[in-house]
Amino acid sequence: MSDNVRIDTGQLALLWQLAARAREAASEETLAFTIVNETRSLVPYRQAAWWRASALLPGAIGAVSGLPQSDPSAPYIQWLGAVCRALARHTGRHAGHAGHANPPEAAASTGMPADPAADAPARPHAFSAADLPEELAADWSAWWPACALWVPLTDRAGRSFGAVVFAREAPFSLSDEVLAAELAQVWAHALSAFAPRATWATRARALLRPGRQRRRALAVLALAVVMPVPLTVLAPAEVTAKDPFVVRSPLDGVVERIYTQPNQPVAPGTPLFALDATTLASRYALAHKNFDTAQEEYRQTAQLAVTDDKDRLDMAVKKGKLDESAVELDYTAAQLARVRVLADRAGVAVFSDPNDWNGRAVSVGEKIMLLADPANVELTAYLPVAENVDVKPGATLTLYPKSSPLAAYDARIDTVSYRAEPTPDGVLAYRVKATFVGGARPVLGVMGTSRIHGRWVPLSYYLLRRPLATARQWLGW
Repeated sequence: MSDNVRIDTGQLALLWQLAARAREAASEETLAFTIVNETRSLVPYRQAAWWRASALLPGAIGAVSGLPQSDPSAPYIQWLGAVCRALARHTGRHAGHAGHANPPEAAASTGMPADPAADAPARPHAFSAADLPEELAADWSAWWPACALWVPLTDRAGRSFGAVVFAREAPFSLSDEVLAAELAQVWAHALSAFAPRATWATRARALLRPGRQRRRALAVLALAVVMPVPLTVLAPAEVTAKDPFVVRSPLDGVVERIYTQPNQPVAPGTPLFALDATTLASRYALAHKNFDTAQEEYRQTAQLAVTDDKDRLDMAVKKGKLDESAVELDYTAAQLARVRVLADRAGVAVFSDPNDWNGRAVSVGEKIMLLADPANVELTAYLPVAENVDVKPGATLTLYPKSSPLAAYDARIDTVSYRAEPTPDGVLAYRVKATFVGGARPVLGVMGTSRIHGRWVPLSYYLLRRPLATARQWLGW
């Protein structure tokens, strides 16, 4: 045990009081004031200052003893900041010049923790003008007394909160350094409560510090960049009928009535809808009247042609008129029979609300509804142009229905439209048709999101594909 270090009960009480004041500080300014002004009761000094370290900036003086607030433009503050930066860069060399350490014997005699390394750069150490560059040492006598003490503030995680410097005429003893080391731990812990959260940039710089950790991080990053991943995109999709029977309007007219309901199963011969027959009924009645008239004229001409050669010649004209009226009558009757449309096959009626069709004018060949087989369905996805990843037939995709968040259905792509078309939502997209694989089949009309699986690409390409495409559109390269 060394006889050079003596910590009495009064000093321990002051140490405990200063530690309590540091923990109770409500702000960083209050804590800085306590550090540079109230520590004099434990470690006598004439001047003190707290230098705030910064990961991005050179650092600045945060507080000076005897002043409520320091002026960064003052010559003394600028000189003091340069001194602290020089000491921070060469802490290890200055610690060797100090000639003091915290040996295990001294720590045991005071109850303080032992220093594992006598020349550890994070320990307080005394310094003088000889330890500074010549341009800073030349102004030492103008600002400071002969002796000074450098106290680094570093927490257990290795984060630096700057340092505290003390200056006085008498040299600093080993007991002063031991007490300052204990206070430095308390101050660093208290300052960590006011320190901002580490940003991603700060964490990245800490991770990429020279050493084994940086080599490991760079190796993991390199592997992650070249790691192959499947190129996938998301696209809205719906379950549609495969090979449905299209029910079209047989005539130009107005829909009078829809006999079936959406998603209603129908059998062959079931009435589906009917067109307004008023116009066709009038045309049929007129054609029937013309046919009766032509038939009577032909009958009279045929009777007169027996005795009169002139009437014999008119009989051929009357016969032609009778045949023309018969053709018109048959055509009108056929059209009148088609105003009521029946189901040609069994299936489920797929169309919108019947009220949307009642009273609506339609043209011949216009699609009214579909007759679909519920067991024969396929998946139709709409791949936006911006998300196109060169999808080809044979690729796979997965449907995630909106109505069943825990269900998923796999499908194989059959066709991809060669050109993009506007979707009902107004998005320009490619139409992708796919057949479900496996035994499970979703219900007809189910909508959801499909994940289309493309080729395998490096992770870097997967992450930068969209930014690069946007950059090419803007830059034109």
